[in-house]
Amino acid sequence: MKTTPLPFRLVTLLLALTLASFGGPKLTKTAITKGMTIGIPAGFVPLPDDGIAAKYPAARRPLAVFTDPSGRIDFSVAQKPTTFNDRDYGLLLKIYKASIQNMYSKVQFLAEDIRTVNKRDFVVLEFVSTVNDTRRGGNLSPIRRYQLVQYAIQTDQLLVFTFNCPADEQAKWQPTAQAVMQSIIMK
Repeated sequence: MKTTPLPFRLVTLLLALTLASFGGPKLTKTAITKGMTIGIPAGFVPLPDDGIAAKYPAARRPLAVFTDPSGRIDFSVAQKPTTFNDRDYGLLLKIYKASIQNMYSKVQFLAEDIRTVNKRDFVVLEFVSTVNDTRRGGNLSPIRRYQLVQYAIQTDQLLVFTFNCPADEQAKWQPTAQAVMQSIIMK
């Protein structure tokens, strides 16, 4: 029986480990509610209630918010009642696209469609938003953010999944955002 030389085995092992590390973002399967799990990026932590209240001031608090250690990149899951049903996704796509365009000074859409993920349809809007300082005499730099948003209807609830980061970090975080959205499982 012929044996492979040790240096060759070490190089092969090193190459295999290197290729495995490029296999995609590391996600941790996390239960959001009973019947809903999502892969959360490694290093992201749940934002505590007071952090959610400060960062997402709204009458209806998100179900969950996860943030990176710097607090600049977030993934959130929100839920609100709706009268729409799963046959209205085409209409929802138009409504939410228009709503996003009205919220920001400028929007560059990267994707806008309806996709099936783990046997469930989602409205998908991926974009870079810009908010300009429009105050009289305002001279602040525009705020630009990369966002990937997915909407799904479950019974009488609209679920909104949002990943956002500064636009200058889009190249780094876009693959992670897409992997997170592909990991959503709803029963």
